[in-house]
Amino acid sequence: MLDKQKNYADSVRIGVDSGGTFTDIVAYNENNGTISIWKVSSTPDDPSRGIHQGAAEAIERFFGGKAQVVSFGHGTTVATNAVIQKRGGRTGLITTEGFRDVLEIGRQTRASLYNLKIRRPEPLASRDHRHAVAERMLSDGGVAIPLDEDDARRAARALAADGVEAVAVCLINSYRNPAHEQRVGAILREELPDAFVSVSTDIAPEYREFERSSTVVLNAYVGPMMRRYLRRLQDRLTDGGIAAKPHLTQSNGGVISFEQAQRQPVRTILSGPAAGVVGATAIARAAGFGNIITFDMGGTSTDVALIEGAAPRFAIDAEVHGYPIRVPMLDIETVGAGGGSLAAVDAGGLLEVGPSSAGAFPGPACYELGNDRPTVTDANVLLQVLNPVSLLAGRMPISQGASKAAVQRLADDLGLGLLETAQGIVNMAIANMVRAVRVISVERGYDPRDFTLFAFGGAGPIHATRLARELGIARVLVPRTPGVLCALGLLLSDLKSTFSATRLCTLELSAAGDIAAGFAAVADHCARWFAEEGVAASQRTIRFSVDMRYAGQGHELNVTCEATDGAGMIDALRVGFERLHTQMYGYTVPEEPVQITTFRAEAIADVPKAPIRPHPPATDPVEAAIATRRDVYLPERGGFVDCPVYDRERLGPGHRIAGPAIVEQMDSTTLILDGQTAAVDAFLNLIVEG
Repeated sequence: MLDKQKNYADSVRIGVDSGGTFTDIVAYNENNGTISIWKVSSTPDDPSRGIHQGAAEAIERFFGGKAQVVSFGHGTTVATNAVIQKRGGRTGLITTEGFRDVLEIGRQTRASLYNLKIRRPEPLASRDHRHAVAERMLSDGGVAIPLDEDDARRAARALAADGVEAVAVCLINSYRNPAHEQRVGAILREELPDAFVSVSTDIAPEYREFERSSTVVLNAYVGPMMRRYLRRLQDRLTDGGIAAKPHLTQSNGGVISFEQAQRQPVRTILSGPAAGVVGATAIARAAGFGNIITFDMGGTSTDVALIEGAAPRFAIDAEVHGYPIRVPMLDIETVGAGGGSLAAVDAGGLLEVGPSSAGAFPGPACYELGNDRPTVTDANVLLQVLNPVSLLAGRMPISQGASKAAVQRLADDLGLGLLETAQGIVNMAIANMVRAVRVISVERGYDPRDFTLFAFGGAGPIHATRLARELGIARVLVPRTPGVLCALGLLLSDLKSTFSATRLCTLELSAAGDIAAGFAAVADHCARWFAEEGVAASQRTIRFSVDMRYAGQGHELNVTCEATDGAGMIDALRVGFERLHTQMYGYTVPEEPVQITTFRAEAIADVPKAPIRPHPPATDPVEAAIATRRDVYLPERGGFVDCPVYDRERLGPGHRIAGPAIVEQMDSTTLILDGQTAAVDAFLNLIVEG
């Protein structure tokens, strides 16, 4: 335990990513510029326990237990898992009379129009916990029916009697005038002082009632769990002597305080994956790669994102396990294919991999902790692409025999050979990843062959070279510490918050004043947030964008905007919109009027970050980095092939490796295929080509 009153020699910034299988820790020593990494098994029953344990072990191992932690950043999947596993709080909803069933009605559009068996997820606020109150705002913000406060109070007391833990408030047209909604929120806090109360205009002050309702209900649903979790983690950190104000990654790639995350947990839905995208973007930019596709394969899932011109793409509308949410987030596609994904025989007698996962406990069969079903990790252990004896640089012994027994049972069910089944598991996982990459590239108007595949996550580098060949991608970049990149991304992230305001305007010179007023409204929100966070003027940046569409269209495109007033702004917005519309849909309609629907601003506070520095060329020959050799199953070569196994710690700038070969390190393993060559650049990245 650290003595937080003592001044230690080492000033340390810590980033922690809590995943489904492992909890990753990165510690940056501000005094000498060194970066240290550590991994421990996650503790799904209480993630804060694994985080505290990992941070304490890292501080003890690398700093002798004596370090001053000046920054603590954290990425988590707690909110996501609460939705997926239906472990959120009992939630109620108060809405306007006539809108009680908006969560069931939704939109006319259906994801699988011809699937007669599709089942939509149950609303997170059941119908008996939804109450309608007498009030009505008009679309221009005028009051048609005043709020009946007695009605609102009766609804609050009914919810209290039902024992709800959280209440969402979403009234019609409140985005134009939040007065009624804010008053209902105040009544709820009076009647249910211990409940988590979430008001839609505090979360998503935008039009489209269904999406706004879904977003605020989801925020309320995960609120009680996130509040308990963050308070418990804060107590553990404080008791452990970590006095630094902790921050949490949000879905837009920035970090927010624990206090804001407790109020708006929906912003953390993609917390961990977003930090990885930030880290990958920074490393790729330093190495000279502006266009990349990030490939983050962990223990339970794979996340992919497209980065163009060293800038991540953002999505305004997204879904989490079937529930629409409308908060800005990085455009990340997730599939249930990770190292712990379970392989099985489906109803048609064919092999399937994922989305079910063995998780951290019991984990893959090779862990020998109670699971006897094969996973992607077991397949790689059996094929000896992964070390068949131990993981985490020898810290974690595993059993290849247990992997063999698990895969053999599946092979018998399929009527296939042992190695054929193991390779089939890997191939099926890669096929799932190929589909995910095509969603964020081909379906967005991009050719993946124009990008570099940036591989990270514990299981990313071991599958990246095969994935690249399937997609026709010529180059793969594996960073120095791929298995903990999401944690490293926390040390490369800025403090951020996003604000929005719906104002319907036609894009024409006569509306320039209204458009400028829309930008001014969100800029004012940014200024208040900067002041609340104590951000100095020299550290402040605001990025503006607008949602645009042709009049009558049902969906918008988000267009960035440099200038926020004048005729030049109008022309620039039209050019940007038409470019995006052509990219997405292949055409423009110049004679159609263009509308702005929502103004957006991203407030960014520049904070100190871990530097990305080049290293001097290696002096030893690359052969000195060979730690051992082992037989690796390569189907393209017809069986097992004797391959050199390189120690990543011994590789330096200028080294080149010819495949087939394996590169091992504590946090991951990289497979270099036959016909490929890997070179180490000045930033210790592996650049694989061929």
